[in-house]
Amino acid sequence: MSNEHTPLLAHGVCGLSVDTAVCGMGGSDGTGEASTPNAVPRKLNTFFGVIVPTVLSMFSIVLFLRTGFVVGHAGLLQGLVMLLVAYTIISLTILSICAISTNGAVQGGGAYFMISRSLGPEFGGSIGLMFFLAKVCACGVYVLGLVEAILDIFGQDPASSSALRVLPQGYWYTVLYSSIVLLLVLVVCLVGAHIFARTSFLILLVVTISLLSIYISPLALTTPLTFLITHQGPGNQTLTYNASYTGFNGTTLRDNLGSGYTVDYSTGKVMSFATVFAVMFTSCTGIMAGANMSGELKNPSAAIPKGTIIAVLYTCIVYVLLFVLASSTCERTLLVQDYGFFQRINIWPPFVTIGIYCSALSAAMCSLIGASRILHALALDQLFGFPLAPAATTSSSGNPWVAVLYTWGLAQCVVFAGQLNAIAGLVTVFYLLAYAAVDLACLALEWASAPNFRPTFQVFSWHTCLLGILSCLVMMFVINPVYSSASIVLLLLLLLFLHYRSPTSSWGYISQALIFHQVRKYLLMLDVRKDHVKFWRPQVLLMVANPRSSCQLINFVNQLKKGGLFVLGHVKLGDLDTLPSDPVQQQYNFWLSLVDKLGVKAFVDLTLSTSVRQGTQHLLRITGLGGMKPNTLVLGFYDSCTPEDYFLQDPAFYESEEAGGDDFGVDLPSLQAHFPPVRHVESPRWLTPEEYVGIISDAIKMSKNVCLGRYFSQLQGESMGTKTDGAERIIDVWPLNLLRPGSTSAASVDVCSLFLLQMACVLNMASRWRHARMRIFLCVEAESSDQGWVVKEETFRELLRKLRIRASIKIVPWDSVVQLYGQKQTPDPELGELGLTRPAPALSEDFLSAVNCLLMEHSAQAAVRFLYLPRPPTHSSQSQQYLSQLEAVTHGLGPTLLIHGLTPVTCTEL
Repeated sequence: MSNEHTPLLAHGVCGLSVDTAVCGMGGSDGTGEASTPNAVPRKLNTFFGVIVPTVLSMFSIVLFLRTGFVVGHAGLLQGLVMLLVAYTIISLTILSICAISTNGAVQGGGAYFMISRSLGPEFGGSIGLMFFLAKVCACGVYVLGLVEAILDIFGQDPASSSALRVLPQGYWYTVLYSSIVLLLVLVVCLVGAHIFARTSFLILLVVTISLLSIYISPLALTTPLTFLITHQGPGNQTLTYNASYTGFNGTTLRDNLGSGYTVDYSTGKVMSFATVFAVMFTSCTGIMAGANMSGELKNPSAAIPKGTIIAVLYTCIVYVLLFVLASSTCERTLLVQDYGFFQRINIWPPFVTIGIYCSALSAAMCSLIGASRILHALALDQLFGFPLAPAATTSSSGNPWVAVLYTWGLAQCVVFAGQLNAIAGLVTVFYLLAYAAVDLACLALEWASAPNFRPTFQVFSWHTCLLGILSCLVMMFVINPVYSSASIVLLLLLLLFLHYRSPTSSWGYISQALIFHQVRKYLLMLDVRKDHVKFWRPQVLLMVANPRSSCQLINFVNQLKKGGLFVLGHVKLGDLDTLPSDPVQQQYNFWLSLVDKLGVKAFVDLTLSTSVRQGTQHLLRITGLGGMKPNTLVLGFYDSCTPEDYFLQDPAFYESEEAGGDDFGVDLPSLQAHFPPVRHVESPRWLTPEEYVGIISDAIKMSKNVCLGRYFSQLQGESMGTKTDGAERIIDVWPLNLLRPGSTSAASVDVCSLFLLQMACVLNMASRWRHARMRIFLCVEAESSDQGWVVKEETFRELLRKLRIRASIKIVPWDSVVQLYGQKQTPDPELGELGLTRPAPALSEDFLSAVNCLLMEHSAQAAVRFLYLPRPPTHSSQSQQYLSQLEAVTHGLGPTLLIHGLTPVTCTEL
């Protein structure tokens, strides 16, 4: 966990240094230099760092100005149900917060830090930005609530003769007063944020005294009171209401038990359970205030769980008592028509006024500071690049003043709503989405079953996380389906943006842990004993000596895999006994970067061996896992041709280095330097002909299909940026063993021939070859007295129909070629000593040249050719002869794949 706050690796245009104190009053020195961990001391304990800010944030404006609104419209019973639902949701979220925060060192950034380090940069960045917007909207709500309280006392009212009511009222006046208050909050956050942090306890004392006065007042005011309440109605008419305070009264309590939804005088809209709950839930949005102070806490892992739970229990008791007190002492008219009724029934009204001002101001400043710290953390993590880059700037004292200005500007836009109740639904939806994300983070960690997820807080399970997620989502859509849908769409757009921008971090990705967990489970379910030919697909191990000369073949095989396993294998020559460490481990990043550059869907498997043949045997045996193991070996052709350097042809490998390296520290120069230059004519070969043919024999002995690729450096249109559907391409298939004319007939359907046809069909299904024309060539002896080849041709056509292979059949007379083929018993020197003979075809140069001319004549225009690969000789002494025959037949053909198939791969049944 020591690197939990490691910044994103360099990406994009923003290359800011990352500070160890993201959130809070500390930070860097504003010059972009990273400060030391000791630059920002952690001084706050559980009480001052968690309990105090959490309680103040949860009391906010609802405590004094919306208690009557909730009880008056919903009634006591539904009001308590709302409290139960709200506190159930936040309690489930708190369990997740406690679990995550006690699983390691929590640094600055609070909830954003926990989500991003749990779910990775994509989820962390998108949810972090959503949480930032929630805090910004909450700041606007608290400012509007404060202005509402100010106008209740100082706003002009024709029905009142008070000299204090001097402030004009109206929408634009409300926006003006809100802007002034917000500017005051901005000044405090820029100049004296540390002063606010130190005085928050005094603010809590003031609010507590105000609360005590509310609880004591019904005991002192025992006589009923009647109030005249006026509101500006539609058409500039004045609406007057008679409202009563009865003191503790059973009748009043019974009348207020049920709901009585009516018109909200501040917005002119009829209220419902959802709209009232949205306003009430804003009192529950402060549970992460302590987590957002994680950068200043002495021991955040212990303080956040303990302090948050205590604060939530305390506020829950306070709200329940207030709901009961209001419903027992005040008639519904007073509750619904005067949201500041606590001032009317207090023994000294200024107590409530001071409490309202203090709670609203502190909540607004807490939201502005918390939002700016989240934005500062996002900027330091470089998730959104240039737009948020200035927000990483801090003052000499560590205050992120640019992030504060960003936040103030957005909050200024929020106050144009004009009414607290108008944006309460949006704030609640944003917060519910953020809470669902915290539950999702904890759920993902629990389901991933990673050994390092062992939080000291154990009172949670995946059931509580899942219930928390579902509760948040359900209530989001109950409150406002439009806001909920829009917020989820915004979240998905941010997710896509961050995903395609591909920021890479060293935080760890929960997605990788979950994928590992699921892949392991499904690999165990993938039983090789249940394999069936109907579902066969090529699973390829492509041996690569040097990627510089093999990129085109790599791209081609990527098209040939048909959703199967594709592994790039490489053997590094050496003996581990003579080396201090395994050199292979250091090479994986370079090979994986090569895979990324080429855009192929391949794994990489490297091995260290004293010989290429032995290393290939290792890879054929151990590559893959369970039912995902290679069934086909692909090799480049062994000849004397000088290979071409693909790195000099593809712009992706030689463009200017301004683009920098990939996200894992491999840049173009180091990638180019890692792979050696291509082999020259005079360069020594790492592989002898005997060893090469031995590799083919080994693969066949291990029941692997073998493919040899030649001239694929000439294949065009296979690179990642090329867009083609293959309409102009031709695929030619020669399913007969051309080097043994007498061994096959015109309608040969042996396993190898069928495998050849299947591989050609697989290529024809690939995106870049799907419109290519496939031709199948049948070589016949047309001049022979036996004309049975005509019947056999029809038999072959019927076979293609059953196999659903769309191809044209070309009949190629090759009588003149067959005449050059002679077959006799040739003594084998090695077997002669034992008195044995081995039949071997006497393939003259004329015959091989004739076969090559036949191929050149009929397949010159093909983009790729599939040829039958004869079985290699059993004796190494004939390896050179075997390769010479293959080289002569394929000389000058262009891209050609010689295939020897052992696996039954075709099926004519359902």
